[in-house]
Amino acid sequence: MAPTKVLAGARVVLPTGTVDDGRVIVDGTRIADTTPGQADVVDVSGHWVVPGFVDIHNHGGGGGSFAGGTAEDVLQGVRTHRRHGTTTLVASAVTGDLDFLARHAGMLAELAQQGEIAGIHFEGPFISPCRKGAHNEDLLRDPDPAEVRKLIDAAHGHARMMTLATELPGGLDSVRLLAEHGVIAAVGHTDATYEQTLLAIDAGATVATHLFNAMPPLGHRAPGPITALLEDERVTVELINDGTHLHPAALRLAFHHAGAARVAFITDAMDAAGFGDGRYMLGPMEVEVADGVARLVEGGSIAGSTLTLDRAFKRAVTVDGLPVEDVVAAISTNPARLLGLDGRIGSLEPGKDADLVVLDAAFDLVGVMRRGEWVVDPQLG
Repeated sequence: MAPTKVLAGARVVLPTGTVDDGRVIVDGTRIADTTPGQADVVDVSGHWVVPGFVDIHNHGGGGGSFAGGTAEDVLQGVRTHRRHGTTTLVASAVTGDLDFLARHAGMLAELAQQGEIAGIHFEGPFISPCRKGAHNEDLLRDPDPAEVRKLIDAAHGHARMMTLATELPGGLDSVRLLAEHGVIAAVGHTDATYEQTLLAIDAGATVATHLFNAMPPLGHRAPGPITALLEDERVTVELINDGTHLHPAALRLAFHHAGAARVAFITDAMDAAGFGDGRYMLGPMEVEVADGVARLVEGGSIAGSTLTLDRAFKRAVTVDGLPVEDVVAAISTNPARLLGLDGRIGSLEPGKDADLVVLDAAFDLVGVMRRGEWVVDPQLG
């Protein structure tokens, strides 16, 4: 048995608020409320201890693709994001041939069964050609509930979310089908009106896929999907806080109107995250990454990001001026709740998995623990 670990002296962010000179007790794989006998004390004075990050929208990293790579490619990406604090991750697919997506979902489902990923997110092919972003238009299709069901079944119980343009024929019926099967229906890559978006929410859609991106802009006469998604308390809005996808004022607008309890920070990362500039494939689409920004080689559309959640956390505090507690909600607590995993992860409470991140006073990552084991040991530097 590994000895009990006590992280002592840090500013610890708990559901009730931040505790100065706090401590976190780790007994085996779980957080404990008391120290049973001998314990290894880790002095993290002057640092922050926050829950492990939870990413519900991620296409890869470390050179490995979740959208079309092998199992080893997926694991390479998972390991990369863990080193950046993401202790729970949903693997996102992109638009592709339906049979390929079903086969690929089967492979991802095996990794979910092994506990390496927290499930599968299908981003496409049921999205609008008007707002396709970095998706192959030739492979897009209207949402067909029978085809939606095919992908759900292919995931063997590990489908977590599907992004749809719900205004397309079959969209609302597909949302209802997803809700019936316990899969999150997310509105995204959509050209919907305000009124059409309200219908989707009433049908069971509960997430906005990367709010502001790949949807009509907010207008004073045609408020569009952004307004509908922000104002409805049933909806959690994804935000990509990399400084490229969103202006800081847009991010603050979302926090102001949705509130910290309805925001989920995501990476929308692709293979280059944690890896470097160069040429990559995002599904069937070729992407050029330059200065950390990913764009399609053909057309120049932004193609995911190279973001890691530790960078999103630091930017949220130091650039956007958000309270640390609100950032923890957006990067850990809220996405854990969306996945239905908040009984195990998302906050530092006794009985939950010992998933945590240690940040220094400048909010740079210095330690990551997953299920009681150091992924990045703050004592080793």
